[in-house]
Amino acid sequence: MKEPRLRLVVLISGAGSNLQALIDAIEEGTLEATIECVISNRSQAKGLERAQKAGIPTHVLDHTLYSNRESYDEKLQELIDEYHPHLLILAGFMRILSPSFVQHYPQRILNIHPSLLPKYPGLHTHEQVLANGDEEHGCTVHFVTEDLDAGPVLQQARLQVFPSTTPEELKARIHLLEHKIYPQAIQSLKKHLIP
Repeated sequence: MKEPRLRLVVLISGAGSNLQALIDAIEEGTLEATIECVISNRSQAKGLERAQKAGIPTHVLDHTLYSNRESYDEKLQELIDEYHPHLLILAGFMRILSPSFVQHYPQRILNIHPSLLPKYPGLHTHEQVLANGDEEHGCTVHFVTEDLDAGPVLQQARLQVFPSTTPEELKARIHLLEHKIYPQAIQSLKKHLIP
């Protein structure tokens, strides 16, 4: 009998490097999951090509075609629910989700954020770290709640900040950490979601 796997739906807006890390972890056997589909709000998102190359169904749901956040999120929810996922994975999905959407998936939406939350929610985290002279930086996998980047922390990873570094260098180093801990954090939930 085959071991049950976590069913994931992944939401992206861009290059999909974290999506690729999940695909790779599944192929390597370190993440016991299947990606049921990948949904993007942007038709040009490079992550769609990554999904298609891996044989994963893709959907584009263009947010500009909807009059408001709520109507978009209603349609997004309908699409996601067709796949019955255990978890909804945000992997560079650049949209703030409506409260009703978040409430529909309690403790089932994960995001990865490029800072050591609760420090530096929102955008431009690398620039803020450097401007404040922080000696360490990192990334956080957290549950999504109605408040931006404020949900319970599942896992964090840290690195040392060198004085001469640039935001671009910091971003590249943080990406490597993200690619490592996102699959780990998702795998850690398997025993809770699949008894």
